[in-house]
Amino acid sequence: METTITGTNALTYPHLHVWGWEVVIYLFLGGLAAGLLVMSAIANFSMRKPEEKDQAFCFKGPFFACLILVIGVFFIWLDLGRKFNFFWLYLSFEPLSPMSWGSWALAITIPISGLYGLSAVPDTYKGWLKFDILKKVSAKLNPFVRKLAVMNFGLGIFIGIYTGVLLSAFVARPLWNSSILPVLFLNSALSTGAALAIIMAKRTSVKLYFTKIDIWLIFSEIVIILLFFYGHYASAAAQRKSIIPFFSFNGDHILYGTAILMVAILLPLALVIEMFDVKDDIVHDLTKKQISRMKVSAAMVLAGGFIIRLAIVYAGQLSGLS
Repeated sequence: METTITGTNALTYPHLHVWGWEVVIYLFLGGLAAGLLVMSAIANFSMRKPEEKDQAFCFKGPFFACLILVIGVFFIWLDLGRKFNFFWLYLSFEPLSPMSWGSWALAITIPISGLYGLSAVPDTYKGWLKFDILKKVSAKLNPFVRKLAVMNFGLGIFIGIYTGVLLSAFVARPLWNSSILPVLFLNSALSTGAALAIIMAKRTSVKLYFTKIDIWLIFSEIVIILLFFYGHYASAAAQRKSIIPFFSFNGDHILYGTAILMVAILLPLALVIEMFDVKDDIVHDLTKKQISRMKVSAAMVLAGGFIIRLAIVYAGQLSGLS
């Protein structure tokens, strides 16, 4: 006897639900860590740091990124069917497998981000390192801080793109199968990384610096999202059907589409758009209300980055090629 299932609704047929909340968290944390690595490298290269206190983010960022990646790997491990067979991924390298590329990239990035953090620790903060061996390693790595910054910048870009490639490789899921999706995930990763930098930074000048970067990233995210949906609309019937939940008031994911628009784009942009014209030499004149708006905007960008991945992962499993 043969049973044929023509439906592809993950809510109707749970066994067709490829990925769940664990993968959503993994994609979000992976993108967040990638963005944080890129932003810390940018801070190391382009920001003027007359005092060592201004260098704090340059080493805190990589350490936080390393920790976030470890947590993200834990969540993807939870999604594995045979959890203790993960080591098979590291016994070979498959050039045509996105999962193989991602696994090795994570294995390389986690230790290198930790080394980058150690290399960037200024003398003022050396006391934070509890073990003498860490202080010695930090001192030896310090001359190579810029080279490690470049490496982490590249690794951050790669992981940010990889989180989107992981989904776009699924041809049978029309919503995911788009060459623009990796670009969208990379832009979102950079935006959330800048948002976390705003929250982490102690200095108002640093918050303003990354707020201006995030404004540009939000504008670019608007363009990429429009291109993403237009690409599906101008494609085959299956692709057009896959985006219906985001535009139909009867769809299951209209709330996700609305949340992406409001939480990830419009409200964060409205809160900080005036900061774009603030000059660096009058940053000390910013009021507590303006600084709070930067923090709230950054928190909304983080929530929006999570919502984007949640909506795309779940909506992508509501339709198929048939």
